[in-house]
Amino acid sequence: MHKTLTALLALVISAGLAFAQDGGGVRSDLTPKDLERVRAVTAPTQDFSRPERFELLPAGAATTKKLVNRDSFSLPSANLSFEQQERFNLGNGFFTKLWVSAPSSTKASDGLGPLFNSRGCQNCHLKDGRGHPPFNPGESSESMFLRLSVPATTAAQKSAIANHETDVIAELTYGTQLQESAVPGLRGEGHMRVTYEDVPVTFGDETVVTLRKPTYSVADLGYGPMAPDVMLSPRVTPQMIGLGLLEAVPVEDILANADPEDRDGDGVSGKPNWVHDPVSGKVALGRFGWKAGAPSIRVQAAHAFAGDLGISTPLVNQSFGDCTANQQQCLSMPTGDNAPGESEAPDPILDLVTFYSQNLGVPQRRGFDDPKVLAGKQAFYEAGCATCHVPKFVTSRKAEVDALRFQLIWPYSDLLLHDMGDGLADLRPEGDADGYEWRTPPLWGIGLTETISGHTLFLHDGRARNLTEAVLWHGGEAQKARDAFTRMTKTERDALIAFLESL
Repeated sequence: MHKTLTALLALVISAGLAFAQDGGGVRSDLTPKDLERVRAVTAPTQDFSRPERFELLPAGAATTKKLVNRDSFSLPSANLSFEQQERFNLGNGFFTKLWVSAPSSTKASDGLGPLFNSRGCQNCHLKDGRGHPPFNPGESSESMFLRLSVPATTAAQKSAIANHETDVIAELTYGTQLQESAVPGLRGEGHMRVTYEDVPVTFGDETVVTLRKPTYSVADLGYGPMAPDVMLSPRVTPQMIGLGLLEAVPVEDILANADPEDRDGDGVSGKPNWVHDPVSGKVALGRFGWKAGAPSIRVQAAHAFAGDLGISTPLVNQSFGDCTANQQQCLSMPTGDNAPGESEAPDPILDLVTFYSQNLGVPQRRGFDDPKVLAGKQAFYEAGCATCHVPKFVTSRKAEVDALRFQLIWPYSDLLLHDMGDGLADLRPEGDADGYEWRTPPLWGIGLTETISGHTLFLHDGRARNLTEAVLWHGGEAQKARDAFTRMTKTERDALIAFLESL
């Protein structure tokens, strides 16, 4: 729900930021008439007897309308021009490219690692869909990895985090991400291990569902022990659709839903993660990643090149990726054969991958007018789910890509951080996000997960084996909504799940 301007001002002041820094307040891209239209069309519905106008098209004119198949997340926004589609295809080529270690005869493709998690973006983001944990014990998974960090202990470290100069303090030997693979002649850092414990949950009608609670560790460490206070955070790769539209949601509209002090007393806070933007050199609103740690798709892509592939870009020009000073053999390995100071993935590679990532289209809804789906939509609202999974926004008229401007979109996310309770806590802070907080993930496309990714594993670490389990893991600010779900009849629960599957 929208909060008062007074609360918004208090939020930004408490963050130590000038309110004008991100253009907070009333949207500057709209005329008063347009602003009135936007407020009307994004207001929460009160009528669940029929679909809302434009609900079939969750990405507005950018919505893809082709028959659903395994490639449905890999299509461009439907309203791109011919020239933009060509640029999209070039970006796809680099997104699917497999990098090799240096030195290599294929100099345009070398520079992988020396430590890495995958050889290409598409290997993690399979079909541009959702990643998964290992399916079997002892197995590795390219589409899931462990973030690493240690608590800030010195005054300098605490100051760096408070001033948004860094979001975490790296583990001294293993850096900020466990990398299981390495180039020839070098050891990987270790292997993630996950075990599960059964946790039964009983619904109000006595139906019992068994959740699986994961525990994470690292085996076969390649460079000595980790710090005893190391914090591990598992992450599966998220789906890629609609990212450019999320980037085009005005800051003002995101902050309008923030209420970190819970001034309205509804039990739901929601706060922004303010992060350093290496493009502008300023502090900006984070909106991408499981904890909203990246302010833009370009920044997210550059850090993925460095952390996941060990490939340097003009924005993050680290030829040795996440190698640390305690990994001297790693730092002695060859890097990509380029001119001094030039990155291993020089321009325009990052630009093209960014454009590709901005313009992966969102498929149109399925069964959105089915009476069961409409009943589930009403249950979703009445349980309070729409408080965080905000259904609608209208993108900025000043969006970077003209095809994404002034579109009514239905991502079902507020792009803010929320305390999700003990059950989902990773106990690893990241910037302004504490160890209990996660960004609300968009729900559009969630019903196509099995079609695209071949599984139905959800949440940040894939612990939930279906949507019902995903709802049951909600706690903290979402506890009331979760409890409302457990009190529903089976018919009501089935309807709510049918609604989610229609998204």
